[in-house]
Amino acid sequence: MKKILDLRAIHISFILLLFTFISFSQTPNKNKIIIHHADRSDINEELLPNAVILTGNILAEHDGMTMRCNKAYYFKNEEYLKLFGNVHIVQQDTLIMDSKYAEYNAINGFAYAQGDVELRSPDSTLVTDTLKFDRGQNLVYYDSYAKITNKGNVLESNKGKYFSNEKKFQFFNAVKITTEKGTIVKSNHLDYYEVPEHAYVFGPSTITSEEDFIYTENGFYDVQQDLGKLLKNSYIWYDKRKLEADSIYYAKLQDFASASYNVRITDTVNRAVITSHYAEMHKAKDSIFVTKKPLVKKENEPKDTLYLHAPIITLTGKEKQRVIKAYQGARILRDSMSGKADSIHTSELTGITKMIGKPVLWNGESQLSGKLIHLLSNVETQKMDSLKVLEDAFVIERDTIGDGFNQVKGVNLYGKFQDNKLNEIDVIKNAEIVYYMYNEKNEFVGIDKGICSHINVTFEENKIATASRIVAPTSTLYPDDFLPTNARKLRGFLYRGDEKITGLQNIYSQEELDKEKLLLEELKSKKHIYDLPMAIQAETLEAESTGENLLDRSPRKTDSSTNVSSPSPTSKAINTKKEEKDLNKFSEQKKEQPKMLKKEEKAPEKTLKLK
Repeated sequence: MKKILDLRAIHISFILLLFTFISFSQTPNKNKIIIHHADRSDINEELLPNAVILTGNILAEHDGMTMRCNKAYYFKNEEYLKLFGNVHIVQQDTLIMDSKYAEYNAINGFAYAQGDVELRSPDSTLVTDTLKFDRGQNLVYYDSYAKITNKGNVLESNKGKYFSNEKKFQFFNAVKITTEKGTIVKSNHLDYYEVPEHAYVFGPSTITSEEDFIYTENGFYDVQQDLGKLLKNSYIWYDKRKLEADSIYYAKLQDFASASYNVRITDTVNRAVITSHYAEMHKAKDSIFVTKKPLVKKENEPKDTLYLHAPIITLTGKEKQRVIKAYQGARILRDSMSGKADSIHTSELTGITKMIGKPVLWNGESQLSGKLIHLLSNVETQKMDSLKVLEDAFVIERDTIGDGFNQVKGVNLYGKFQDNKLNEIDVIKNAEIVYYMYNEKNEFVGIDKGICSHINVTFEENKIATASRIVAPTSTLYPDDFLPTNARKLRGFLYRGDEKITGLQNIYSQEELDKEKLLLEELKSKKHIYDLPMAIQAETLEAESTGENLLDRSPRKTDSSTNVSSPSPTSKAINTKKEEKDLNKFSEQKKEQPKMLKKEEKAPEKTLKLK
């Protein structure tokens, strides 16, 4: 009996020696797994056909990748390895993976890991339950919740991939980034470059910080620098201001944002809306700059809306201290009043609106002009209070029955408003008047022409109702035939009725409308870009080029262009309860044996509604 046992021991030792000699002395082969060490090796065809059972301090290698574990099943004919317990895999010092259980197929280069999986690169650590690795594409991917830590940033998602050559993560389904600075990025489709810390989002996405909230459906965000470039249905909430546009640039550290194409800024505090095709916002300075057909709309009360337009408009100052300046040909429209000037400045603090440089104001049918016009509002109610026309004040109103013009001029003019409508004016110093007189039957009586020191004019329904001469008046009533045509107009007469702004449809010049048409055609030619994931930005390329791997400068690919295979290993069937017990020990959540890793084309998941 003792001899039989000795013979069996010699036989097993010989098999171990032979297997070890063959494994350790074989010439390196790209498709061959090399077993460098195992404390014990067993062959049991009944338990595990065509396999070697390795136990204790296992070290295996394949094509530059080393694998360590406590126990392994090596299927030599298929060059397939199952690893159990304290699995530790290292690929050329670029990727290190630990898990409870793993499988590896040397033929197609696919690996599978499960149970407390931790994957480490030089810049990031990924923790998940199940992970797959395609060495051919240098691609790692997972279909269960994973948490990635990258330089203080935490990334979470329910599905994702890691492209090790590009050092890029691609996430799907409930993606969340919490940056070191506390900013939170959420999306259902996000690409993240770990070296420069750049994120690209596609589909409904949000970027939230303590001060700001951003929404976009296509954008780039530099996590480290807090910079963003946003396309498609994008907007930013700054406190109580909302910035919307087709294209937005955002710099949080500078408290700055710029926007292009169909810009809309909503100020909920001041009940104002600003539109244009280009805008800049300096949050810290409470400053807004708008150009390319800008328009400021301010609702003072339900039936009192102010519109201000100019080629360039700036808004500065805090709430109730806002100063608005419109340059290079400004236009204003408010209820039945409209006007033009080279520039218009309005202050919420003082309630004064200044019209500077060839100002003209239309109140109903009356035209008022002078060297400088001031409109004064009540700072509490925002209602129009009074009016000043300083130097060379001139009032012109076309005669409603004939073809003449009623006129009043003087050095200065002062007016009063009632319910936001001009009620009366006083023309002071060197006042002159030309007035077409009619009787109660609207029959023409004559033309009253005279001078005095003070003329008072009242209005009804935005038309001159009365004109009263006060202080040393002298006048003459001329029959129609007795006053020459050239004497019917006071010196300095300039009627600008063809420039009158009658509504929003003509607050813009034709030149601006033509420019906008070209701009919108340009936007239309770019619109298709907004429906594709944003191309890799220059700053990402520059940052990556300083690292080990240089990114391709072609536009960023979506998941559909990647066509990443989804391996599923076809492993050997479990022949004994012992093997099943071993497997369950290291893979508690694994209900059945995984299939052998095999390439399988898989269509990309459609971007879902933001979770």
